[in-house]
Amino acid sequence: MTQYNKPLPEVTILTEPFWEGTKQHELRLQRCDNCLVYRFTPKEVCPMCASVQATWVPVSGAGAVYSYSVVHRGPGPAFQEDAPYIVVMVQLAEGPRILSHLTGCEPDDVRIGMPVMVVFEDVTPEVTLYKFRPI
Repeated sequence: MTQYNKPLPEVTILTEPFWEGTKQHELRLQRCDNCLVYRFTPKEVCPMCASVQATWVPVSGAGAVYSYSVVHRGPGPAFQEDAPYIVVMVQLAEGPRILSHLTGCEPDDVRIGMPVMVVFEDVTPEVTLYKFRPI
């Protein structure tokens, strides 16, 4: 594993189950125990029914590009070396939208509605990032 020189996510008590899932190459979301709505980002209270009860469950990782932006000038040297790269908002099959990078796709080929699947990148022994790839 090469040295990873970009910022890493801050793992908190609330987000720890999500990041533990990515380390196992599994996308996990909170699902409300009351109304069964999936949610991302993690929240202490369900935005639909105000329940405080939720369970972390694995999801398919399948979705479609809802929106995207091609970044030609990264916010710093570590990101600039990857430019151009694609930042996507993915509508997951389970409902929530999730922000990430799109890999395996040229910037001119990305399209709204493009089907994608989650992939994982082990960037340090402690952190695995999620990205999406066209299917």
